[in-house]
Amino acid sequence: METRRNYFNPLDLMLVLFLGVAGSLFVRATANAADSAEDIKGIYGKKCAVCHGSDGAAKTAKGRKSKTKDVRLPEAQKMSDQQWYEIIVKGKGENMDSYRKELTDDQIQGLVEYMRSLTKQPPKS
Repeated sequence: METRRNYFNPLDLMLVLFLGVAGSLFVRATANAADSAEDIKGIYGKKCAVCHGSDGAAKTAKGRKSKTKDVRLPEAQKMSDQQWYEIIVKGKGENMDSYRKELTDDQIQGLVEYMRSLTKQPPKS
């Protein structure tokens, strides 16, 4: 009687499936991260740039009228991420509304990071 060898190893199949799923998730996460950065920039453009300006300098007509701070200045940059987060969530003074109902936590955190990145564009004196 001849013995037939089974070359099918269930562990190999599990490994192939795991690597396929992991690779797919990595590609999707990387694509979402790139989309998210563009989404955050768009949110900033729609919700924040009216006062803060596209560069964070607050030199827009509405920014000047409401005495909005330049987010690139050291006094603003000394604020913690949590402080920035709270301002976006609760609003500030009469001129900045709360965005709690309009934005997700991830979007708010993304805005904090985006506004911090504006410091790479130093204020013009």
